[in-house]
Order: sequence, then C-alpha cells, then structure tokens
Amino acid sequence: MGTATSPTLVTEMDLPVVDPSLFEMSHQDALAAMTKLADDTWIARSLFGYSILSYADVTAVLRDKRWHNAASKIPEMRGITDPELIGNRDKPSILAAEGDVHTRLRRLVAKAFSPRSADRLRPFMREVMNGLIDPIAASGTADIVADITEPYPIPIICELLGAPKEDWQLFSRWAEDVLRVFNANVLDELDIIKAARKELNQYTMQMISERRNDPREDLLTDLIAAEEDGDKLDAEELLMMVNAVIIGGTDTTRNQLGCSVALFAEHPDQWKLLADDPDIAPRAVEESMRHFGAIRGTGRFASEDIVYRDILFPAGTFIFPSTATGNRDQGTFPGAETFDIRKEPAGSPHLTLGSGIHYCLGAWLARAELQEALPILARRMPDLKLADGVQWKPPGTAIFGPDKLPVTFTP
Repeated sequence: MGTATSPTLVTEMDLPVVDPSLFEMSHQDALAAMTKLADDTWIARSLFGYSILSYADVTAVLRDKRWHNAASKIPEMRGITDPELIGNRDKPSILAAEGDVHTRLRRLVAKAFSPRSADRLRPFMREVMNGLIDPIAASGTADIVADITEPYPIPIICELLGAPKEDWQLFSRWAEDVLRVFNANVLDELDIIKAARKELNQYTMQMISERRNDPREDLLTDLIAAEEDGDKLDAEELLMMVNAVIIGGTDTTRNQLGCSVALFAEHPDQWKLLADDPDIAPRAVEESMRHFGAIRGTGRFASEDIVYRDILFPAGTFIFPSTATGNRDQGTFPGAETFDIRKEPAGSPHLTLGSGIHYCLGAWLARAELQEALPILARRMPDLKLADGVQWKPPGTAIFGPDKLPVTFTP
C-alpha cells in the first residue's frame, strides 16, 4: 500500500526567479523574457511572492475563491492608515470584496452592467470619438494619448451615470485625483485624493436623490432599482459603485485603447483590414487585448493555507498571476506570437479581463468602447505610423500603456 506524500512548502522549493532587471527593460523585452520563463516553469519566485505563468494555472488560481484579491491590501502595503481611504471594512468596494459580500453585490448589479446597457451607449461612443478626431483629422499628426485616449472615457462614464455635459471636466479631474491612490507617491497626495472623493461623493448623493424622484435610462437609475428578494443597495453601496465605475472604467479604457493603437501601428495590414471591414471589430478587440493587454497581471493572497499542485502556500502568501504570459501560452493559443485579427478565436478566452469571481464587471462596456473606437480611428487615420517620441509607463505599472504616442497618418 502506498503512503500519501505531504505537500511541499512553497518557501522550501527550488524555483526559478523572476529577474528584477525586467523592471528596467522595455515592455517588449520584459514580455519576451517572461514568456521564455513561462516555457520552462508554471511558477517562479518574484520580489514579493510568486509569479504564476501558464494559462491553465493562472485560470485555476483566479477561479479559486480561497485566493483573495490583493486590491484590499494595497492601502496597507503602501502605508496608508487613514480610515477614509482604507474604506469601510464591513462594506468593501466590489473591486476588493470576497465571499458572500461579493456574491451579493455582483448579483444585485449584474443586470446594470449587461451587454444591453453597454449597447445603448454605442451611438454616443461614436459621436465622442468622431468629435475627438475632427480637430486633428486634417493635420496628419496626433498624440494618440493626449488627443484621443485621455479624453475618450470620461464623457462615456458621465453619459453612463447620467451626468450632464457641463460636468465632464469635473468628472475628469475627480477621476484623475481619485486614481492617484495607485501612484508610487500616494503618501504625498492623500489630501488631494480625499478632497476628490469627498466632492465626488457629495455630487453622487445629489444625483441619487434626483434619480429616486426622476428615474432615467442610465446606470445610476438601474443601480437604484436593482433588487432581489427585497435586497437593495443602500446609499453607501451606491456611492461605492460609482467610485468603482470611475476607478475601473477610466484608466483601463485609456490604456487598452493606447496599447491597441500602438499594436496596429506596427501591423499596417491589420489596420487597413479593420478600416475596410469594421464588422471584424469584435474579433480585432479580443485579439488586441490578448496580444497586448493593458492589464498584464494581477495580485492575490492566500486567505488560508492552500494546497495547489501538491504545493503548500501558507495563509498570507502573495501570488501574481501573469495574464500577459497566460495570453501567450502556445498550448492555449496556437500561433500566440502572431497578431492577426482574422484568426479564428481560440476555444478559451483571453485573460486581460480576468477570470473567476473578479472577472471585469465592466467587460461589456470596455468591449463596446473599443469596438466603436478602433474602426473609426482606422478609417479616419489611414497609413498610421508611430513617430519619434513614444513613451511608455514603467514596466511595473499596474495598468500599462503609453504616456505619449505620437503618430503620423494620411490626412
């Protein structure tokens, strides 16, 4: 009779190490190095824990509810102790909630983030994108970041929530200031972040009060109406959802659109194909998110002792599932190194929008924004080429993308 073997403690394993110099490399070189590492191992030791590299293993841990989202640990890891910024532990943001709390919130708000709710904004998305291109169309030059990707999401978020056009600039400032919580120098900017949150919450409470008396066809009305078996979101949860929409739907869209345009600029045949056949946009969006996603990884920590693949991860262990290497896994995506929007979709979804219970809540909205933006850009900016002066965010940035993306095109 055989005897069961005890799992091996992860700290005692002889594992390959993620080279810290990756954080000094260009994003292409860093991805190439990580992809090469993923060919040899599914797990590697990294600076703060363990990187998970293969598609199957990334998917498995993201779908395992014992691994909790590390977003809840970010304030603590950055030395933030202010209760206003840590949030209500009893009513956490949907971005960080776990277990029954998360299940309840997702169940209540799921319909408000449906494909139908995203589709009703498509005409407005086209209007915004054309309005951004109009001033630069005749010049043949642009900075895609400053001219297109930075200003694109805020009007859509405002329209989604039901905020009027005259308040777009307000929302743009609040979004910029609230998102400072992810900056490296966050401790120097706490007062700015708190002031923005306070102003945004006051504004949102006023909107909630108005929508209770005057329901409209917008997200806030949908969230107020959301109910199941007598359960509804309270005022604090409504505020949290608006904050989550701004945090989750601003920088992600800006950076993914920037990454996608840069990718197409390096593949002019694909750009022309998209311009000539806008119906291919859904496939083009999925392929560009797989090939060059703005979210290249995420963080999880063990909420209890976890045994996975006969390895014991003690409670509190941090892991970093690499969605970028998962998206380049040849076993899941044959020809993964090739960018081709005509490619038949693989049987498995890409990982840029996540997997498991924290799968991107705004996935349908993000898809719609990209599906509407990219064909218009391809049609109105033919012969797109990258110009001198392209600058990228540092490789370790949570939401990656270009800081500057100068291009030329045929006017």
